[in-house]
Amino acid sequence: MTEQNGPLAGYRVLELSSTIAGPYCGRMFADFGAEVIKVEPAEGDLVRAVGKQFDGKSLYAASILRNKSLIALDLRRPEGQDVARKLAAKCDFVVENFRAGGLEKWGLGYEALSRDHPGLIMVRISGYGQSGPYSDRPGYGIICEAVAGLRHLTGDPDRPPARVAVSLTDYITGLYGFSGAMMALVHRLKTGHGQVIDAALYESAFSFTEQHIAAYEKLGAVPNRLGSATGTAPNNLYLTRDGQHIHIAASGQAVFRRLAQLMQRPDLTADARFKTALERARHHEEMDAQVAQWVAQHDLVSLERMLNEAEVPATRIFNLADIYRDPHYKARGALVEVPDDDLGSVTLAAPVPRLSRTPGRIRKSGGRIGQDTRRVLAELAGLSSDEIAQLEKAGVIACDKGKT
Repeated sequence: MTEQNGPLAGYRVLELSSTIAGPYCGRMFADFGAEVIKVEPAEGDLVRAVGKQFDGKSLYAASILRNKSLIALDLRRPEGQDVARKLAAKCDFVVENFRAGGLEKWGLGYEALSRDHPGLIMVRISGYGQSGPYSDRPGYGIICEAVAGLRHLTGDPDRPPARVAVSLTDYITGLYGFSGAMMALVHRLKTGHGQVIDAALYESAFSFTEQHIAAYEKLGAVPNRLGSATGTAPNNLYLTRDGQHIHIAASGQAVFRRLAQLMQRPDLTADARFKTALERARHHEEMDAQVAQWVAQHDLVSLERMLNEAEVPATRIFNLADIYRDPHYKARGALVEVPDDDLGSVTLAAPVPRLSRTPGRIRKSGGRIGQDTRRVLAELAGLSSDEIAQLEKAGVIACDKGKT
């Protein structure tokens, strides 16, 4: 039996952030039941201009702004800052991703907001953290993953550093921010005290390079791009007879034996170059050549079937068309058709991770700019209809203006 409201039901989040990292962190809260109040400027969060549009609506925003209450508020105006303070006083968490010190200029820093609200937890996402000589620099994920060394490791060794075609470092940092907030919540439940989570884009990306850090200190080894290779063998991308690619990961001893048997090459397991995982890694080019020669004799579909039957981890490289057709994705409900005010419905990725008793749930897709402004300001900020109308007339707030 599952609980429908999610594990974070009853908690409230004020999201003062833009584009990817902060909104993704807020989306994690919202997926698992928290009430998330998303603040954006009257022209809309920049994320609404990223990616594809359909019928005048941002499909990216439909996903990353899902489950949230959306208000439009000018944080650069004193009146807007006053509204934000009133909202923060009613929230358990604040998520922000301005440059370090940005909120302090508006009187919205942690010290100010927590003075009368000691249990407040603030997730601060920035390029370079809240301290250090780079802290006042603007930072985007794509820049900070270069600073982190992660970009240097991405792509083929004979080509310039590439990037994954998603905002990877923003997502990594959003996840760290969310996990930090959950740890801070455990601490608050014990002590009553909130705290600040300082999540830096460059540090979050850097943490993913951990296998290389001690190796540089002890050996002076500077890692480089590997392309599709992994440093172990056989564990690479291979070309099939029909011109498709398949990745085979068989570097473990038992798996390698099964692969050698399938290849009808039991002699490989006795070859001194390939007898152990360490030796296969040292002779990875020779090992890959043996596997590549065998793969080239088979078409993709039959090869996948043989490898799966032999319990050798292998797969084609899925694209989204493959994913939409795939029975495993379907069986696990990984693609969810969600109601959408403008489009009728839209398909989004299901919340992860999967919790057995309190799973995440998508209640609605991301909506229009300012669609909840009046309701939120009345219910939480305690503003009257006249006060809301005056703020709207002055351009401090904005309300629903149609499809975005």
